[in-house]
Amino acid sequence: MIGWMISGILLLLLAAILIRTVMFRPANEPALHPQEIMLDEAKIIDDLAAMIRCKTVSNRDESLVDHMEFVKFQTLLKERFPAVHRHAKLTKIGKTGLLYHLRGQSAEKPSVCMAHYDVVPAEESGWDRPAFAGLVEGDMIWGRGTLDTKGTLCALLEAAELLLKEGYVLKHDLYFSFSGEEEIDGETCADIVDYLREKGIQPAIVLDEGGAVVDHVFPGVDRPCAVVGIGEKGSVNMDFVIESDGGHASTPPAHTILGQLAQAVASIEKHPFKRQLTRPVKEMFDTLGRHSSLVYRMIFANLWCFLPLLDFICKKSGGELNAMMRTTVAVTRMEGSKAYNVLPPNAAFGANIRLLGDDTIESATKYLQRVIKNEKIRPRLVNGTNPSIYSDTSCEEWNTLKEVIAETWPGTLVSPYLMMACSDSRHYCSITDRVYRFSAMQLSKEERGMIHGNNERVPVETMLTTVRFYVRLLQRL
Repeated sequence: MIGWMISGILLLLLAAILIRTVMFRPANEPALHPQEIMLDEAKIIDDLAAMIRCKTVSNRDESLVDHMEFVKFQTLLKERFPAVHRHAKLTKIGKTGLLYHLRGQSAEKPSVCMAHYDVVPAEESGWDRPAFAGLVEGDMIWGRGTLDTKGTLCALLEAAELLLKEGYVLKHDLYFSFSGEEEIDGETCADIVDYLREKGIQPAIVLDEGGAVVDHVFPGVDRPCAVVGIGEKGSVNMDFVIESDGGHASTPPAHTILGQLAQAVASIEKHPFKRQLTRPVKEMFDTLGRHSSLVYRMIFANLWCFLPLLDFICKKSGGELNAMMRTTVAVTRMEGSKAYNVLPPNAAFGANIRLLGDDTIESATKYLQRVIKNEKIRPRLVNGTNPSIYSDTSCEEWNTLKEVIAETWPGTLVSPYLMMACSDSRHYCSITDRVYRFSAMQLSKEERGMIHGNNERVPVETMLTTVRFYVRLLQRL
């Protein structure tokens, strides 16, 4: 009798899984009719190349910053985009902030488009072409910042310049928010947000760098996917410090302080944070899972049943999918003695912690202390931010963004996702819940690897498509 009952329960369970899988289908995709947009291709290429020649490398050490290169860049914008500077009010804010205000027919639902014009350094010995020469070779524009994010900054201004020259009047007020301190977590963007708050300006939409149009981003999906960040994890840098009496290495104690730190690191990696299924990840699974192959579709349609299995796979494989499911800890630094034969009087390891969901700096610190189980090892916060809020995906602005992406890259699936990295846009979460993180480019895995790496470059056609995206977007905002 019990065997029959168990068999019946299993059959019902299997039937529920199969029914949910069959019903887990994509929504109908609306027909799109994108308009043709004629561009001055030579101007766009030349403008971006000129921007790259401005060596706007930011640095936490002010003495190492060439401020004249930043002034040169700002002067270049005025020269290259006369219509924007004629119609917009430019307010300089903080150390490097440029806030352009273009008035529309209404001030009720203002939009903000963001980018940053500072770049990370380039070790030119590892480059095949000069990093700051703005070299255009064949169908490629070379240089630091082409992808991060002078390319999108240029595309924004090209789109606005084109529309203004044609006499187009924006429906709503538009702000361009440009910072020259994003790469060093500077205060410029926060200063801009404070300025807008004081003016009583609450953006209806904010668009900044983030996801992109990518291939093979989701299990079982073979179509390109445009992933739009609707939230980002918190980022924390923390040291774990331990002290001793030091001494000569010829007579070491049974457990050296570096040995204790090594045990702590092993304990942290052995005890990952618990999984959390946050709204951005749920929505990504629900959106892209419907386009997945049968086995994956079965999993994502029935997370109530398969979530433990998915979590097990994530923990074992690591990488981006695992990072979407939990707070992660990457031990990146370790310090001890400077001599082989000296026991260090103090030692430390440094970790980068990416906070997810309900985890905070305080709760993560307490969890790691419990895992380490060594009161001699003291956590010391260097800096950090908690996770951002999650943006609305049920509003008109989100639907508009989805439509413009689909028109610009036909056949692409558009999905929310959770950003692993941090951006300046987190500051805007204090004045709006419609902050979207999307770098408007179709990028291969190799191209994504060039961001902050060697040989950063952008194909001309990619750049032109980005301008078309912004033309369509600005016409809708």
